[in-house]
Amino acid sequence: MAANKSCPGIFVTGTDTGVGKTIVTAALARHFTAKGLKVGVMKPIETGVANTQALGADASLLRWSCNATDPDEIIAPYRYEKPLAPCQAASAANDPIDVKKIIDAQETLRVGKDLVLIEGAGGLMVPIRGGYIMSDLAGQLNMPLLIITHPRLGTLNHTLLTTFAARAMELEISGYLINQMPEHPGEAEKQAPHLLSSLASADLLGVLPEVEGSDQDKVIALAEEIDKLPTYQWLLNALGIML
Repeated sequence: MAANKSCPGIFVTGTDTGVGKTIVTAALARHFTAKGLKVGVMKPIETGVANTQALGADASLLRWSCNATDPDEIIAPYRYEKPLAPCQAASAANDPIDVKKIIDAQETLRVGKDLVLIEGAGGLMVPIRGGYIMSDLAGQLNMPLLIITHPRLGTLNHTLLTTFAARAMELEISGYLINQMPEHPGEAEKQAPHLLSSLASADLLGVLPEVEGSDQDKVIALAEEIDKLPTYQWLLNALGIML
């Protein structure tokens, strides 16, 4: 695939905390790197970073997943110590977020790449600064959304609210992935894919299993599951990838 500045870019968001958004983003990056693509990754805003002079846990995992060589300032433009919402963490650090810095970083990141994955912090309604939330950033980056959700009780409400909000804000949705499906699902988990696919105004691009181990172990395991998905071609199409 020819790599250029207009390579496909995806903004990854979650429906809730704990859905494995970073793990899935890293797994996608690892998977497509193994397929021979040059993948760029970015965590524009990461909070709860013990040493803000280095990458936090999420950005480090993303870097590792695709052997990224981009500077830390491109992979993670804003890093904050306190584990708070971006606007709160930025205020505590007296370091307000300049959205232009993020936009410029992603433009630099896209040069020479075949695919760029940008992982937001939390969900679409997370506040970044006064009057500006995560969905606004996704819109300014002009990237379609890949929504990561879960199969547990509550997923119908969380996922439908996320897709509804995205549509209301005129954000393009590539689709959604259900992550953390148990090996032996209960009634709620069993029915979640069918109910979501019939109710959500977006395409179900796959159901990923629940995996164990360290974060790197989980990424490796999920990366190997991706092209086994019955919906793999739909995922490729949604991400704008040709293999």
